[in-house]
Amino acid sequence: MKTFRHQRGFSLVEVLVTLVVTTVALLSSASLQLLSKRSNYDAAQRTTAAHLANDLFNRMRSNPEALFAYIPGGTLGGGSLGTAPGSDCLDPGVTCTDAQMAAFDLWQWEQHMDGMLEERANKGTGGLSNAAACITGPGGTGNYSIAIAWRGMTDTVNPATDNCGVGIGDYGTGNVYRRGLVIRSFIGAS
Repeated sequence: MKTFRHQRGFSLVEVLVTLVVTTVALLSSASLQLLSKRSNYDAAQRTTAAHLANDLFNRMRSNPEALFAYIPGGTLGGGSLGTAPGSDCLDPGVTCTDAQMAAFDLWQWEQHMDGMLEERANKGTGGLSNAAACITGPGGTGNYSIAIAWRGMTDTVNPATDNCGVGIGDYGTGNVYRRGLVIRSFIGAS
């Protein structure tokens, strides 16, 4: 009578199946990590845009005599306001008019939006990616609107809420990387 010895170890087929399953799991995990990172970046950019819009509304509310000066008549972003205004209105030794304060506020706000107040090797490290902003108002009602556009990480349908930044920033063919945020607020004249 023949006795069979028990085989020990794994067959080559079992090893290959395990390798394929493990590879698929690792690739799926890496893809999920990349998607998560992109989504977190887009969420951080949207949060930054909301903070920037609220910051400008607060600056406008604190300077109601010069509300007209906060409407630049064009798109802000990419250093469109040029160099700093002649007066540094944050310096306690400098007295600024309401209009000078508004000009300084807008310049400083654009610098924040572009990330140029946080530099490394002469490149902005904060702010929004390819940012553009449009400020409108009051239209006789005291209602102001701040629209901010920036470049997102993943392609999506172009937001139709506002056309701010269209044709200016690099938002991909058909603006598929364009993100936008519009915030409206009432500011009463003093």
